[in-house]
Amino acid sequence: MDNSWGKSIVKEFSLNIQKEFAGIKGFSPQNIWRMKKFYETYHKNEKLSALLREISWTNNTLIFSNAKNDEEREFYLNLTIVNNFSSRELERQIDSDLYERTMISNVKNQLQIKKSMGLSALRDSYILEFMNLPEKYEEKELRKGIIANLRDFILEFGKDFTLVGEEYRVQVGNMDFNIGLLFFNRELSCLVAIELKIGRFKPADLRQLEFYLKALDRDVKKKNENPSVGLILCTKKDDDVVEYALSRSMSPTLIAEYQTHLPKKELLAEKLRELRETIGIDFEDKE
Repeated sequence: MDNSWGKSIVKEFSLNIQKEFAGIKGFSPQNIWRMKKFYETYHKNEKLSALLREISWTNNTLIFSNAKNDEEREFYLNLTIVNNFSSRELERQIDSDLYERTMISNVKNQLQIKKSMGLSALRDSYILEFMNLPEKYEEKELRKGIIANLRDFILEFGKDFTLVGEEYRVQVGNMDFNIGLLFFNRELSCLVAIELKIGRFKPADLRQLEFYLKALDRDVKKKNENPSVGLILCTKKDDDVVEYALSRSMSPTLIAEYQTHLPKKELLAEKLRELRETIGIDFEDKE
């Protein structure tokens, strides 16, 4: 099927197939155009072609219709295979620009990740659009909203996360302390402590989380598990303040922003482009 094929020819071709093979599905004019695009996208790429067979046609359609280059296509193909995403789950990840957010996180967090491979499971930003929070809310409402929407929260964070507890209590000396949310990551075999902050990140937030991580490693972590890692989720952060705060910290911790609405795709794509240009990585689309 070359460029000389027009809409009328494709429509006629569709009708002939359905007439010849009565009851056969999947050969509507729209699907035939998709098949053409699918072939043009992958027929010269053996690496990606091998991955296509492992996911459904619907998921393949979502990926090649939305991804802008081979790097992004490979990202979503592997992600779908590893996590066995349904079409709804994959569509949500694409709509939230998971690829761009992950690439930005990989660049920003590369120094912190050297402290602990456990941090490789965390990102620089998270999208919690499923929360339906009011315009003004408190940390308690945010935490309760996460628990109420735990399935979607874990989809955003990754399916290897399992909830250990909300307001998880640790005792140090004669005093009790509560960790906002405590998860366990099965792949990395480590506890993940998450502190929720309404507002801008402050260095004091990091000192508090470092204390919690020390308590977890001494009194909660099992011998066969890796050191605990921490994540501070805040609505805003200053990158310079974060860099200063983390530069002298030995604790495996990341500071991430969260949004309660889907990001603007153009702004996020431009942010990724600027970041890659700054560190000298070619960001030209590779078709």
